[in-house]
Parts: sequence; C-alpha cells; structure tokens
Amino acid sequence: MSTSRGPSVRQRRLAAELRRLRERRSLTGDEVAERLTWSTAKVSRIENARTGAKISDVHRLLDLYEIDGSRRADLISLAHAAAERDWWEDYRDLPSPLADFIALEAEATAVREWGSTVFPGLLQTEAYARHVIGGWSALATLPPQELERRVEVRMRRQELLRRDRPLELAVVMDEAVLCRRIGDRKVMREQLEHLLRMSGLPNVTVQILPLDIAHSVLAETFILLEFSPVHDITFPDIVHTESLTISHFADETVTYMYRLAYMNLAGQAWDAAESRRRIIEARDAW
Repeated sequence: MSTSRGPSVRQRRLAAELRRLRERRSLTGDEVAERLTWSTAKVSRIENARTGAKISDVHRLLDLYEIDGSRRADLISLAHAAAERDWWEDYRDLPSPLADFIALEAEATAVREWGSTVFPGLLQTEAYARHVIGGWSALATLPPQELERRVEVRMRRQELLRRDRPLELAVVMDEAVLCRRIGDRKVMREQLEHLLRMSGLPNVTVQILPLDIAHSVLAETFILLEFSPVHDITFPDIVHTESLTISHFADETVTYMYRLAYMNLAGQAWDAAESRRRIIEARDAW
C-alpha cells in the first residue's frame, strides 16, 4: 500500500495563490522560468503543489509579481506554515489516503458527518476505536504494533475539538449505531457516556436519525469538510467517504450533492435535546 503523501491544504493554498498572481501579471510559466533562471518544470511543480516551495523562492516570485506590504507578509507567513512538519508525518506507516484525509481534516473549519455504521472517529473512545480498527485486520492484517499506532492516531485527531479555535463538528448518526455492539457491553456503555460528554461541547452537535421513519436518503457514511479563507485564499469543500476504501471528492457538483444529503438527514433527525435523551436511554440499556 502506498504511503506517499499528497500536499497539505496550506501548500495547495500557497500554490494556487502563486499561480493566480502570475496570471494576474499576464506571465506564462516559461516567462517566469526565464526571468528567474529556473526550469519551466520547477514553476509548474510549485504552482501545482507537487513540491514544497522554499521561502527564498517565494520571495523571488513575490518580487517578480511586485507584491509588498501586508499582502506579501501574509503570503510569506503562509509559506512558512506550508513548510512546517505536521504531527501525522511521524506515522510513516499510515496509508497515503488516510494521511491525506488527516491533513485535510486538521485544517478544516467545520465538519458535517453522516454516520451510518459506527460512531464518528472524532467521538470514539480508545476502547471502541481499538475494536473498530481491529476489525479491519480481517481484511488488512494489521500487526499489533501498527494497530496500536492507528488507535493512537485516531485519539490525536480528536485534539481538533479542544484546540484554541476548535473544529465545529455536526454529526447525524443512524439510531442503529447506538444498538450495534462493538466490543462488549462495557465498551458500548463507556462509548455512549463519552458521546454525551462530547455533545455537551459548544462546538459539537449530535443528532440521531430514528429508525422508524421513512428514510428519503440512503447513504453510506460520509464526511463533508469545510474550509474558511486563509489570507483571503479560499479552498473548496471536500467530501470524504469510507467503506472498504477511502475516497475524496472536491468537485463542486459532488460536494453540493452531499451537502443536500446532509441537510436532508439533519432535517429528519431528532433535534439535539431529544437525541441526547435517546442516547441516555441507549446507555442505560447497555
């Protein structure tokens, strides 16, 4: 399984802005390469985030595009951020699709998630996560050490919910998830207790979709990642799906379809207060 990593959101933002600045100056990639005595391939790699842009190279590009003042400072700040090493890069055994998703999630402003089979990863206890991830061993044959590292990664991802500017998480879960046994009764009870605690955070909303309604949308678990502009540089919404494989979609038509699906599911689900009452009932049943 490939472990090569894609560019981070910060790298993609920087690359897109450098390309936009070049086009605004009505310069071609060949002309930029000639003026800076670079290869055209180097300009292309930087503008497509296929290689990390050196700070010195960003300075030269901004000189060429005559960018100064606060705008220049913002872009240099972004370039420094894009060059930083992220914590998940220490986990070299992570499959590249998973590592790429973690990189996207880490820079998202908000997440809208539909959970049809298990509790969302950002809301799982360590014990529950160990059973969920361990279940993949039947397909991927994860060695015990790698399994523990995957669990550790999942727990570290949850820090997004408690950082200085926490991720906004809105979840709609199928009622069946509350009843689907993962591990033993103790694992389930602790998981539901944890869900109650997390749903009390101001940045976390949990809704439960009843089983006994006419379901108008039938979909596997999906996650919609939303990004706020950084230094006036926008980044498109991303849809992440995960069943036996992992996929990311950025096409605007596709992400809009998933947004409509989420809105429909949230509209049919119990509100947060009633959902909390149902979660307490499920906890007590376990």
